[in-house]
Amino acid sequence: MSDTLQLLGTELSNWAIPIIFLLILGFGAIKRVRVYEVFVDGAKEGFTTAVKIIPYLVAILVAIAVFRASGAMDIMIAGLSPVLSPLGVPPEVLPMALVRPLSGSGSLGIMSEGLKTYGPDSLIGNMLSTMMGSTETTFYVLAVYFGSVAVRRTRHALPAALMGDLAGLVTAVFICNLVFG
Repeated sequence: MSDTLQLLGTELSNWAIPIIFLLILGFGAIKRVRVYEVFVDGAKEGFTTAVKIIPYLVAILVAIAVFRASGAMDIMIAGLSPVLSPLGVPPEVLPMALVRPLSGSGSLGIMSEGLKTYGPDSLIGNMLSTMMGSTETTFYVLAVYFGSVAVRRTRHALPAALMGDLAGLVTAVFICNLVFG
């Protein structure tokens, strides 16, 4: 039975994108939409948006590099470790908690290093993976999306997003300690 389900899943995943593509073309034909022209217009708009967000992208990446290279991250981790270790937060996962709201690629690098060092099945490896999947690159998203459309007052977006990140981090630590600890 499981072999049949696995085969069915494989076949469905192989055909999913071509079927969706054909559905879009068919729906466009029914609605008499010039699909190719609309696609090209969307691609032009996407390229224009990409050009607009490059300065914001460069700024956030430079800020992260300066934060790490200056030693500020190491100082912050050293200050937070004595407080968070009794709460079940290993010092090895603190870089992920600090970098994840800033950079997806930086946090991916931290997770990769942690998985190589401690192993994917270790408590730290599981915590890093869970943190990666349960939080967002908040500052990156705000800088890129709000910057690309020239939003200056983000109102409650930053506090709400940071609360979501904090909830994801706390839950990741709690669940991983409960299940793997």
